[in-house]
Amino acid sequence: MSDQPTQQAPHPRVGVAAIVRNEKGEVILGRRLGSHGSGSWALPGGHLEYGETYFACAERETLEETGLEVKALKLLTVTNDIFNDLGKHYITLFVMCERSDKLKEPQVLEQEKCESWHWIHWDELKSWVAHQQDTSGPFSDKKLFLPMIHLIQQVPEI
Repeated sequence: MSDQPTQQAPHPRVGVAAIVRNEKGEVILGRRLGSHGSGSWALPGGHLEYGETYFACAERETLEETGLEVKALKLLTVTNDIFNDLGKHYITLFVMCERSDKLKEPQVLEQEKCESWHWIHWDELKSWVAHQQDTSGPFSDKKLFLPMIHLIQQVPEI
């Protein structure tokens, strides 16, 4: 037997993302900071905690990150997201949510994780996907987090 510690193979983690829309068909999107995907745009969300339902996770993460109280309504889709360059693998559950207070706006509550929150129309996001490789021009600052790319490819309309 070797005295060296054994290294476990990486295993998939479960991420939950909240899709929060307004009356104009826009969704809340923020620019990530600090972790993998830094600088890319993503929905509010995070890791599913042990014993937590994915609805509860979507509601909790949205409140923690944006200050918005939401009600999870339905599981929209699931994506398989492999970040080869980082050795990370996520299964991401996308949950449709509704704001409790339609007039309240998102706030940046975790400044180390998110630069800002914006309302962006779904059709605009679809145009971003086609330009993910652009390094200059109008789409150079519109990089989407990998699960977002997969979501938009799977779900053309919300």
